[in-house]
Amino acid sequence: MTQISLQDLRRVADSLGALRGQSVVEAVMRSDRRQLRIELSDGHMVVVSIDSDLGGRARLEIDIVRQTAEQPQLEVRFESA
Repeated sequence: MTQISLQDLRRVADSLGALRGQSVVEAVMRSDRRQLRIELSDGHMVVVSIDSDLGGRARLEIDIVRQTAEQPQLEVRFESA
């Protein structure tokens, strides 16, 4: 089993604390169990993964992707001469 530092676990817990009260819509784990993707009802996505640092030690990573405001699409019309 991979050992994760207490500092990494605390960092992840702090990050996830900001999402408290949100409903999980979907959770998908990669087949090699190195990444968990969680989609929330408000559009946020949480990606928890285990990666190796330069020394070969396991490092727990967490990314929270926030949904951005939709950008209006630019419509361009071409007229032939």
